Amino acid sequence: MVTVVLLTAARARGADFREGWDAHENGYYSVAFKEWKSLAEAGDAKAQFLLAAMYYDGEGVPRDHEQAAYWYRRAAKQELALARHALGALYEKGEGVPQNYEEALKWYRRAAEQQYVLAQHALGVLYYEGKGLPQDYRQAARWYRLSAEQGYAPAQNNLGLMYYDGQGIARDYNEARKWLLLASAQGIAQAQFSLGWMYAHGEGVPRDHEQAAYWYRRASEQELAVAETSLGMMYLKGEGVPRDHEQAAYWYRRAAEHGESIAQSNLALMYIKGQGVPRDHKQAAGWYLLAAEGGVADAMDKLGVMYQYGRGVIKDYVTAYVWYSRGASAGYEPARRHRDLLGKKMTPAQLASANQQLQSLPSP
Repeated sequence: MVTVVLLTAARARGADFREGWDAHENGYYSVAFKEWKSLAEAGDAKAQFLLAAMYYDGEGVPRDHEQAAYWYRRAAKQELALARHALGALYEKGEGVPQNYEEALKWYRRAAEQQYVLAQHALGVLYYEGKGLPQDYRQAARWYRLSAEQGYAPAQNNLGLMYYDGQGIARDYNEARKWLLLASAQGIAQAQFSLGWMYAHGEGVPRDHEQAAYWYRRASEQELAVAETSLGMMYLKGEGVPRDHEQAAYWYRRAAEHGESIAQSNLALMYIKGQGVPRDHKQAAGWYLLAAEGGVADAMDKLGVMYQYGRGVIKDYVTAYVWYSRGASAGYEPARRHRDLLGKKMTPAQLASANQQLQSLPSP
């Protein structure tokens, strides 16, 4: 929470303050704590802020969020914007103080009105998510813009997405692209993915698969799972990149290992077909299971097929019926058809066992 602003605070003070900074930078946290504590107790707001940060991070002292809140509050009462934002964050997360969105809103707003960029963004998030106040996309966009205009990359990304979706402001793909480009230049993976999506679908820009692949790759290099999945799809289809099943499987696997359910399902299908990987029904069943548990209805249906016919798993009509039923409940029509056909082949005992398992499942 504090590392970005430590140097700015240190430069604003005298030699004794810089001694604390130098000690902190060299890992002598107990020395830094001692230097800043004496200044904090004497009423120095920036020292109070830095002392709170050391309590928050457990540097030189045991981690203690209550002490962090105490010192942030003392600095916040002296109108230090950094401390006001930090205290708001504690209230939002319920760290060291009871969780209280109204208090978070109060402290964020006070810091935001001092033009503090992180507080402006945090206030935008509260308005966007409707925490502690009615959801208000217009206000969210207003605060994101104030933060974005000061160059804060997460705010630029969020403002770009609001222009893309037309939330709180008129939909404008050109404005969306402008802000997403600014955020992408600062390394925001979500913005890079969103630009890739715009180029892939020709939204606000001419459709350009090479540009889409470029931006998907930039985001994938930061391990954004949805971008890895999209890049895998481009390699599978040969869009913007040469068709390459091994590369498709590579990116699907990376996304799948990051928990992306669509990639898990796609990788399973590649194991079924032997595309880019050796044909392996057992591997396919394992990935379909993860995807099905992640809510992918098609994977539920495919897993049902594997259990019905004993491909990669032990043949089991009951388990097949359960997965078909779950896919049908998710609105996937092929799963409903497969369930109904399988049900005609099952014994009353098998159907009773399957329905018992279905009844024991938690509600979606």
